[in-house]
Amino acid sequence: IPVSIPVPPTLSSSLASSCSYRGLTLVLTFLCYTSYHLSRKPISIVKSQLHPNCSFLGPNPHNDSNSSTWCSWAPFDGDNYKELFGALDNAFLVAYAIGMFISGIFGERLPLRYYLSGGMVLSGLFTALFGFGYFWAIHVLWYYIIVQVCNGLVQTTGWPAVVACVGNWFGKGKRGLIMGIWNSHTSVGNILGSLIAGAWVSSAWGLSFIVPGIIITTVGIICFFFLVEYPEDVDCSPPLHHVMTTSEKDPEAVTSNEDPLSLSGQSSVDHSDSPKEPAEEPEAISFFGALRIPGVVEFSLCLLFAKLVSYTFLYWLPLYIVNVAHFGAKKAGDLSTLFDVGGILGGILAGLISDYTGGRATTCCVMLVVAAPMLFLYNHIGQNGIGTSIAMLIICGALVNGPYALITTAVSADLGTHESLKGNAKALSTVTAIIDGTGSIGAALGPLLAGLISPTGWNNVFYMLIAADVLACLLLARVVVKEVQGWCGYMARKRGYVRA
Repeated sequence: IPVSIPVPPTLSSSLASSCSYRGLTLVLTFLCYTSYHLSRKPISIVKSQLHPNCSFLGPNPHNDSNSSTWCSWAPFDGDNYKELFGALDNAFLVAYAIGMFISGIFGERLPLRYYLSGGMVLSGLFTALFGFGYFWAIHVLWYYIIVQVCNGLVQTTGWPAVVACVGNWFGKGKRGLIMGIWNSHTSVGNILGSLIAGAWVSSAWGLSFIVPGIIITTVGIICFFFLVEYPEDVDCSPPLHHVMTTSEKDPEAVTSNEDPLSLSGQSSVDHSDSPKEPAEEPEAISFFGALRIPGVVEFSLCLLFAKLVSYTFLYWLPLYIVNVAHFGAKKAGDLSTLFDVGGILGGILAGLISDYTGGRATTCCVMLVVAAPMLFLYNHIGQNGIGTSIAMLIICGALVNGPYALITTAVSADLGTHESLKGNAKALSTVTAIIDGTGSIGAALGPLLAGLISPTGWNNVFYMLIAADVLACLLLARVVVKEVQGWCGYMARKRGYVRA
């Protein structure tokens, strides 16, 4: 008579507890970074309201001689308004890029929960201060520049912290898919930010900033009370970041004298006992130590150009739609959310493919190569009809944001738990900050270049974006070659094993 052996209550409850905390971590970090992007999006929606075409509103009620800019918001009422918008974007993004390199170092050495929630509260404050400029009737450019700089600095607390938290709870197995789905917070935040900002953009644009500021502050307070940084903090086992056994790496290994069951059994014992073994607290990795991890430099430089393209769309797409398709500010903002819908699909697809193939760099390269002609087509036929515009925005969003999402999530977590670190988990935040900080340089350059180039024509802006996509692809060439060589070697060993 078969006898069923029940699972020990302690093990069963431990597994249930671990799953519950993993789910809680995913949900909380998802909400955190959704609110970060939600608070960044309003500026792109409000731009068209700060300098609208006043001639459509009738004659100037104040009998001023200038009939085309009387309804604009000073200091953005001059002919140089595009350059001023570029300066606003650049103030935020340059501060963000500089602060990101410092943020990762602090993130390794401070409690992530305090660091993240404190940054969110400050982000809410500075986001709201931009909106108060409307109600306080502030028309000084430097006020808005300083607020953007401060907001850019405090927003660097978000990304290294949330990626480190998720990396602490999830191993490498399905990391691409899990983080691809989780990374939809970027696009969800952009969509919600567009819709919230669009609700007040035509009536009282200050609320387009104040409401997102209140939202990110509220989520930050929730994060402070409920986020769990490490599995060990709640007596859960940490994930295995490198579970590749000999038999998994090489089919010929099954012919060795060692019993695969004993290997896997030993691995599971080590895994379950490891949290209980007293171990000396490892030191956080240095900045240059993180740079020496294989792949960090290549993926960082690739992200510089990939994020340049993504953030140019983030900040300039609604204005492009207004100028080219001649839609109103709210309709253009709503339509621009389709680019982020595509970004959700692209992030999930990139994660799924890279998990299945094991080729993170190759997945990014293929999507970047296809993105270049799609950007060209969107600029030339994307406004031929509403159906064409919707389809092209979704496709471009998927191809542009797919590689960006994969590098900033799964790739950053892979490199932050690289086998060369020998189990030291105190590298996740620093590696993530280096990769995203380098990418943020591109994020600062993209909107700035768009502001400088757009007066010469939108075609030139798209040529710049296409060139950036091609450069991003070329910078990953060495890593792609190594991945292809790995696949070829594996297939050769597999064929040799089958023949034997």
